Amino acid sequence: MTVTPVADPCVGNLATPVNSSYFSKAFLNALPAYRPSLSPNRRGLEVGMAHGYLLYGPFAVTGPLRATEYASTAGLLAAIGLVSILTVCLSIYGTAGTGPNVEPADATIENPPADLFTKAGWAEFASGFWLGGCGGAAFAWFLSSMALTSPLAHLGGIWGAS
Repeated sequence: MTVTPVADPCVGNLATPVNSSYFSKAFLNALPAYRPSLSPNRRGLEVGMAHGYLLYGPFAVTGPLRATEYASTAGLLAAIGLVSILTVCLSIYGTAGTGPNVEPADATIENPPADLFTKAGWAEFASGFWLGGCGGAAFAWFLSSMALTSPLAHLGGIWGAS
């Protein structure tokens, strides 16, 4: 396989063996941002759930209240706070100027979703992101406070509390 330009060679969008391979195309097209037949709200919900779930851990484990009994609650509130800040940033990006930039088709993504790259679609994405992010953080908090996973918090000070 050779390296060839996708459209205009001056743009720098090249089809390489990495970005035009079957694995790369299948992986990237399965992400919620590019999966076909999803509403912008559902895309935001899935992306937000992943972000909220993953943001809970660092705040609970390495936060300033890590050695107290309030570490898990502080981690939950901090994750929800950061998800809220990120949602405001998404809203600002979607409403500034003419709206979000529409991605052209390239070697990896043949059909980018057109409904996401409008002002209304981006607003739906941002609201779904906030709901999913708060739900993902709450789900991570729930899992860390269950009776099955609570002994993990006392494994030799790994989580900050000995």
